[in-house]
This record gives sequence, structure tokens and C-alpha cells, in this order.
Amino acid sequence: MSLSAILECLVFTAETALSLDRLCDLLPEFERVEIKSALFELAAFHEGRAGGVHLAEVAGGWQFRTRPLFQQYVIRHIKAKSAKFSQSSLETLAIIAYRQPITRAEVEHLRGVDCGGVLKTLLEKRLVRILGKKDIPGRPLIYGTSKEFLEVFGLKDLKSLPTLREIQALDDVPRYEKQEELPLGQNDSILVEEDPSLFET
Repeated sequence: MSLSAILECLVFTAETALSLDRLCDLLPEFERVEIKSALFELAAFHEGRAGGVHLAEVAGGWQFRTRPLFQQYVIRHIKAKSAKFSQSSLETLAIIAYRQPITRAEVEHLRGVDCGGVLKTLLEKRLVRILGKKDIPGRPLIYGTSKEFLEVFGLKDLKSLPTLREIQALDDVPRYEKQEELPLGQNDSILVEEDPSLFET
């Protein structure tokens, strides 16, 4: 019986990414090194066939994922809605991801606003988890990102987060083509409506 075929079945039917440790527990008749080698061979096989799915190492485990190239067709089929995050949620999540373990007070100090509601939402979405309590007066809760956070953003581990240099490099790419100025008369005026959502915290 092929070990690769067994692994393919286990990973395919799992609801979340399966770690190497979990696979070793499920397959005690195989050596750890055999399982690890078979996983990489299976990943290479799916990469080589260039099909609609590939075996990805994500969130500390292995998971079959559809290729981003075919996202529009998958959405068309399952009518899925992509996860939407408010600006405040993304900012809070980024702070926690890069500064964890971190307390609510530390997050609020960095953002400059109250983060109670945002933290509650992130906890409900299971993107953030409570790691314990900080050994200081009041023993505040400390937060960190979860396995679900890694899965949602397709990260192998926290080391896969983009570096500050990589993030800054995005700003070097021009977002808009240069446009000519509009010929405005002396009596012409422009009314600009501010989008309230831009100022949400």
C-alpha cells in the first residue's frame, strides 16, 4: 500500500492542516522520516502536474489548497465571499502578529485608540487567541495569533510574515498613472465628500 496515497487521503479529508506530528500519530507503522519524505514527494507530484489543487505547507501542517490562479472559478461555483476586514481590524491584527505576545494596553498604546471591540471580534473569528497572563500587577491577558490566522493568510509559520523591508517595497510601486490636471475655471469649485469608513477605528 502506497504511503503517498495514504497521506493524500488523510490530508484531503482533514478539516484543518495536518501537522507532521499528527500524521506520525495516525501512522505508527511508518517511520517519521518516511512520512516526511513522502509528503515532500506528494507536494512535488501535485506541483508538477499543474492541476487545480496543490499540497501546501501551511500553519505548521499540510493542507490541499486551490491554486490562486483559479480563484475566480472557485468563487463562481461556491458563491464564497472573501473575508473582509476593517482597517482597524487589520491594524490590530498586524500589531499582534508582529509584536506577540502582547497585552491589550500595549496594542492600544501603539494604535492610540481603544481596541476592546476589535479584539473581541478577532477572538470570535479565531484569528487571535489568549496565550495567558502577563506577570505584572493586574496580570493582564496576553494575546497572540492562532493557527487559523496562519491558514487564512496562507502562511507556513510566523517566520513567513513579510519583513518591514518587503512591506516598504510595496510603496515604491506607483499605484496610479499620472493624470493631467483638469482645466478649471475661476468660478469652478469641487465638492469632496469624505468617506466615513476611512476614519473608522
